[in-house]
Amino acid sequence: MNAADMLKAVKSHPDHHQAGMVLCHNGVVRATSRDGRKVSGLRVAVDHERLNTILDTARQTPGIVDVQVEIAENRDLAVGDDVMVLVVAGDIRENVIGTLEKTLNAIKTTVTSKTEYFID
Repeated sequence: MNAADMLKAVKSHPDHHQAGMVLCHNGVVRATSRDGRKVSGLRVAVDHERLNTILDTARQTPGIVDVQVEIAENRDLAVGDDVMVLVVAGDIRENVIGTLEKTLNAIKTTVTSKTEYFID
């Protein structure tokens, strides 16, 4: 998983000249869960059919040039490891920021499921 390579891929899109902004989200494994427990790592599963639907919808959003995502799935991840990189390119910041937020939230709530490993 390499954000720089994903940015290069987005910039090579044939319509990239229409983009005025490229925004990247890089999610990493935190040392604590949302409830404050210490985490040693996690594992992520992905519903690929749902992911493809969400990405297709995001790519059809007015003003959006391209959307790319990579998720580290089905492997044990340690604190600090990259979990997901999401890149959105589009015309103006309102469209890009809004699409990144909507896409990220949809992926987190309906596409991925995670198993956290806790330190006792």
